[in-house]
Amino acid sequence: MSTGGILLANAALVAGLMLATWAASVALRDVSIVDLVWGLGFTLIAWLTFAVAEGSTARRVLIVVLTSVWGLRLSAYLAWRNLGKGEDFRYAAMRRRYGSRFPLVSLFLVFGLQGFLMWVVSLPIQVAQVQDTPAGLTALDALGILLCCVGIAFETVGDLQLARFKADPASAGKVMDRGLWRYTRHPNYFGDFTVWWGLFAIALATGEGWWTVIGPLVMSILLLRVSGVTLLEASLRKRRPGYAEYERRTSAFFPRPPRAE
Repeated sequence: MSTGGILLANAALVAGLMLATWAASVALRDVSIVDLVWGLGFTLIAWLTFAVAEGSTARRVLIVVLTSVWGLRLSAYLAWRNLGKGEDFRYAAMRRRYGSRFPLVSLFLVFGLQGFLMWVVSLPIQVAQVQDTPAGLTALDALGILLCCVGIAFETVGDLQLARFKADPASAGKVMDRGLWRYTRHPNYFGDFTVWWGLFAIALATGEGWWTVIGPLVMSILLLRVSGVTLLEASLRKRRPGYAEYERRTSAFFPRPPRAE
């Protein structure tokens, strides 16, 4: 199948996934379930592309394995963390704002928008599987594997450390500043960032995937300026008395040793 055909097939897949998730959210009165399908959606895109693309087998396997590990881990973690906890405060605020119009508004502003972003961000994992040359893996593929593994490790370890911290009653009201969180205020977001630049490196290895840089660029903007660091920290400053001091000594995103007390 051609690149255009694969892009259209995955657009239809994402539209169907988001429409079904929206219908479930209306029945459950909980838009937060959209977060659970974020990682799953990328995994489905990778597997559909794997099934219909005719690119290098080694690179297709590499892409589908890395994307599946990242996406399924993320969805499983968010399901464990969020299910039964009620609707996320961001969506609850939107529900109050729009009232009876919220179900229809959420179809476009939440599910439609996230579906479009998913399709755009996933461009590297689609295009990387189309090209059949080079047949073998290259130095760029090796760089992509390294970046993805570093990113997945940061996300996994960071999430586990935060979960352990929150489970300790003595941590109530305190700021998490241990482990990876000592070196970056957002190891999970840094991990996401690293994974998507790694997947782009693999797409770039085909010689035709340079234009898919839009995927990691969009993900980076989301993490740094939209729904990631900026939005979360605005909330944390209000809820955590010691957060301003934590900000002063700890890198916002890229890991580095903390500043002196």
